[in-house]
Amino acid sequence: MVKKTKGPRRRTRKKLKKGPKDKVTVNRFLEEFKEGEKVLIKIEPSSHKGMPNPKFKGKTGKVVGKRGRAYIIEVKDGNLMKEIVAYPEHLRPVR
Repeated sequence: MVKKTKGPRRRTRKKLKKGPKDKVTVNRFLEEFKEGEKVLIKIEPSSHKGMPNPKFKGKTGKVVGKRGRAYIIEVKDGNLMKEIVAYPEHLRPVR
């Protein structure tokens, strides 16, 4: 019997698919965010490092701090406030 996988990208075949026009530029990886800024979590499937859990895709949160190259985002999950650590290529500014 084969053991079921429990990796971070399980059940994301459609969720993390990129369209033909979804190109990634270097600017996306070098983007800076200030503390208190609102951001949208939009996962970049070509970059595996610093990827938040796919259940947070499409959620907005507030930048609380920075940890190395990654940002700490505060997101509401149900009634709880959760902190997510994500690289800048998985975040978009909300304007």
